[in-house]
Amino acid sequence: MVIEVREYDPAWPALAEAAADELRAALPGVLQELEHIGSTSVPGLAAKPIIDLMASVPALDAVTARENALLALGYRRLDTGMTGRLFYPRDDATGRRTHHLHVVTADTWDTRNERLLRDHLRAHPDAADRYGALKRDLATRTDDSDEYTRAKTALVQELVDAARAGRGLPSVSVWE
Repeated sequence: MVIEVREYDPAWPALAEAAADELRAALPGVLQELEHIGSTSVPGLAAKPIIDLMASVPALDAVTARENALLALGYRRLDTGMTGRLFYPRDDATGRRTHHLHVVTADTWDTRNERLLRDHLRAHPDAADRYGALKRDLATRTDDSDEYTRAKTALVQELVDAARAGRGLPSVSVWE
């Protein structure tokens, strides 16, 4: 599998909002917060063309009880081994991954590393440039998605640590 990292596409926020609207309609009253996260949410940042969304719920079973609604939209649950989180990828008709939905509990919402990293990259273009350059370089050197992700870990940890410190939060591992 080739890892595709594209230059920023200004259509990504609209794609995220359309997906968020579908999710809100499919799960009325279930999702407390729903935001576009990940590299496609950072203007100017190179990214894999996959829309990442994160939603908060009072309890994860609020979503597991309604998974048929997600299946109808093309989201299927994937067990990632991460505790306190549900993960639902969505592929298009050709099997290409287009979306990720991360569902977490509301009590962890304010300290989620993905949200903190997104906000840090938006506020620090130099950090976003470093991250984008690393991703473009790695995409030319590997076609293994696990290797690609692991190779980003040191920089992601550095950036998340900076984001957390900026909010007075302790450092935590970016690996759950």
